[in-house]
Amino acid sequence: MQTAEGGLRERHKAQRRFRILDATRELLRDSPESVISTERIAERAEVAPATVYNLIGPRDKIWEALAAGFMDELERRLAALGAGDPREVVRSTVRLFVGDPVVSRRMVREWEESGLVLDRSPLTQLRQAMADARTQGLLRADIDTDALASVVGTSCVGALHQWVAALIDDDRFLARALFALDVALAAAAADPYRDQLLAPLRTRGAV
Repeated sequence: MQTAEGGLRERHKAQRRFRILDATRELLRDSPESVISTERIAERAEVAPATVYNLIGPRDKIWEALAAGFMDELERRLAALGAGDPREVVRSTVRLFVGDPVVSRRMVREWEESGLVLDRSPLTQLRQAMADARTQGLLRADIDTDALASVVGTSCVGALHQWVAALIDDDRFLARALFALDVALAAAAADPYRDQLLAPLRTRGAV
């Protein structure tokens, strides 16, 4: 009985947490530059302000929780696609952020640790995709694919911050993220696949 009650409490907490984050997204979309206070979030979510603090935390934790929500959604999308192609991982990541620009831009600007936003996903998927490419012989056997994925992830974070600052548009964001990936793949290409992996760089326009 206690286990069942504990499970019910956890479900109720998860539901309230979902409402709080959904309310935050709604407030941002309604007024992108407004101050997001605990009181406003609580009112929209129909919970007490203390509940916001207890289930999420202070303001920086709210941005962190929103970032985690983006990554949860990315993982669902990639799982649905069965995506093992590193290019699809990068494309899906960019589409996720540009698909909800108000929330993603504000989250990246406000979250102090936004440089970590891609550390869980897509970095995990990129590591696996590049390891698979090495196993398939596309990349050299001596390549550290974890390090290679980390370099691409860092470049994608840089492109994300440029997009958030409106220095580049959606198309340029995607182009720069894919360019970083293509450079990494070409540099690590096994000899039989070198021309194939260099082809995107030879035909690419300005990024």
